[in-house]
Amino acid sequence: MNEAGRFEVYDENEGPGDHGSEEPYDEHAGPGHHGSKDPYEKEDGEGDAADVSRGADGMSSGNGDDRHPTPEPRRDQPPRIPLPRASVEDTGQPLPDLRMDDLAEPAPRPAPLLLEHRVLKSLLGAWALAACSPEETAAVEDHLGGCGTCADEARRLREAVGLLHPAETLDLDPALRTRVLAGCLERRPPRIPVPEWATPYDAETARLDALLQDFGDAEWHAPVRLRWFEKDEPASRRTTVAGVIAHLLTVDGLVAIALGLDDPMGDVAADRPTPSARTEAYWRASHYPPTRAVRAPWREQTHDLVRTVSFTGGGTGRLSVPYGGFELTLHDAMLDRAFECWVHAEDIAEAVDYPYEPPSGGDLHQMVDLAARMLPTVLSARRRAGLAAPPAGPGRHLVTAGEPGRSLRLEIEGSGGGEWLIPLDSPAAVGSAEHEVAHIALDGGEFCRLAAGHVSPQEAAAGQVGDREAIRDVLFAAASLSRM
Repeated sequence: MNEAGRFEVYDENEGPGDHGSEEPYDEHAGPGHHGSKDPYEKEDGEGDAADVSRGADGMSSGNGDDRHPTPEPRRDQPPRIPLPRASVEDTGQPLPDLRMDDLAEPAPRPAPLLLEHRVLKSLLGAWALAACSPEETAAVEDHLGGCGTCADEARRLREAVGLLHPAETLDLDPALRTRVLAGCLERRPPRIPVPEWATPYDAETARLDALLQDFGDAEWHAPVRLRWFEKDEPASRRTTVAGVIAHLLTVDGLVAIALGLDDPMGDVAADRPTPSARTEAYWRASHYPPTRAVRAPWREQTHDLVRTVSFTGGGTGRLSVPYGGFELTLHDAMLDRAFECWVHAEDIAEAVDYPYEPPSGGDLHQMVDLAARMLPTVLSARRRAGLAAPPAGPGRHLVTAGEPGRSLRLEIEGSGGGEWLIPLDSPAAVGSAEHEVAHIALDGGEFCRLAAGHVSPQEAAAGQVGDREAIRDVLFAAASLSRM
């Protein structure tokens, strides 16, 4: 080509490299067949910056050379195009060796074993655990395709195997905080320690605050149903996550008032100084439903309570905290507030579909102990209201304060559990193993749900032995501990 962009043409009687040569062109010849002159071999002067070498197809990819003038293209000839690539069989070169592995057929799947039905049925458990050999697995799976009974059993076993490996929660162990603090305090004891009876409240408020810190607006307005038992009937109240925190703020305010701190309700007056009346008054006084803004005053108040009881050196443990219809010592009031904080934290977690673990064993034991110590007083109040069996009757009599009387053994199993002897006929009596007339065994979590009013006494999964009436009275008394 003399100009870029133009194709060369050739005479059909000429070979691609025959420029003036008389030698006939052999299309099957190799690149060096045309005499001693290779058409693709450079001559002197070729390969300069101004020239471009020819390609393998004989086409010029640059300006032409004056020594090899390109013939003018003929109008009746098609444009010159690259020749097709030659097959390896036409080059005369040896063919590559054929590997026999490429032609090898895959190993056939072993035929299922011929086993009896009873043998295959006995293998279902191992099959569900993926413990069978390949032959046994093939035999079992071939059998399941035609036996509906074994197929149903295999499905149930596979589901049971899934329960053996429950998904682990990403939440931290509730006891981790206690262990870390204990390790720190062993190395460096605090100058002002938190009283032991206030540590459950400190821990549970911290856990609830950790749950709340990542909540968005949708979570703060998620509906929550508060549940409790009132006069042996289930009761409930609908609110939101923010409403629950407002409820904890107002009831914790009863402890704050007893310690001389500010009342979180401010100028809002309640009809009665009870937890439910204070909560309802606070809700009514809000122009809008409580929002995430309620978290800050609640958390600040929890810090103030723990700080105040710590500065007193624990000497205020016997201070009385009025709850309207009854009173608790500050020691028990802090445990009561820790228990309610945990219960409502579970209500919140359930509303937003988030897992929440029970308290650590030591804290849970103190909460269960408080409920067990309150049962005789609640039994006496229920008896005066006609909701429990009177002490009169065979084997029943009022005893002198401090003397042993008819008792029920309350056994709480699991973390934080223990045993308590509950006097049945007088709150001033002392529980006695010699006067034991009934025995109740309950899981720790089940007992706490019963005391929180989340489980009815009839549905409580309790092991029961002895006086049926005494057992019923104690289970209903435990449910009566709940309130809004």
